[in-house]
Amino acid sequence: MKKKPDKLLTLLLDIAQNMKECGNAFSKLEIEASADLKVFSEKIKDFETKGDSIIHETIIELNHAFITPFEHEDILLLAERMDEVVDELEEVAVYFYMYGITEMDEYMQEFRKYIGLAVDELYVAIDLLVAKQLKKIKEHTVNVKSYEEICDMNERKAIRKLFKKYTDPIKIIQYKDIYEMLEKSVDACQDVAKSLDIIVMKNL
Repeated sequence: MKKKPDKLLTLLLDIAQNMKECGNAFSKLEIEASADLKVFSEKIKDFETKGDSIIHETIIELNHAFITPFEHEDILLLAERMDEVVDELEEVAVYFYMYGITEMDEYMQEFRKYIGLAVDELYVAIDLLVAKQLKKIKEHTVNVKSYEEICDMNERKAIRKLFKKYTDPIKIIQYKDIYEMLEKSVDACQDVAKSLDIIVMKNL
């Protein structure tokens, strides 16, 4: 008889799927007018709401589970860090809408590109975790780390260029906020990768 999949691992994969879909939507949705910003913000909010629901279900399951595939605290931390990625992206989408930024410059597009790549890598890593193929995970967490380093440099270049490009202090503040929030989103992806590395280290 085929073994029933572990409920907690299934929930982790659901959270990862939601994170991936959110990141892909964030990186690919076209924004050309103010109306698009509202749609963009609402779309990402839907992922945030769905993620909160799965996290709640995961916590309930953890509280009732006597034996878990990995340590309780490691599962919870991994779940919460994946949810944090979605929370960070939702915050960025809200600020795009509040600031009315419809023209994404090259630096914002660069962030969006690597956010999409990072969530794809993390989903593959979680899928490997669920399949208990722990030795294959490191390759993907290393890739996420490299994306984080690229985006760290991108933020520095963006802010340096910002003070040369604009004189309007309001616009400078707005763009700087966005750059920093985008970097925080990539940092959140890196935090997921670190949680995965800890689980691998403990269980290999």
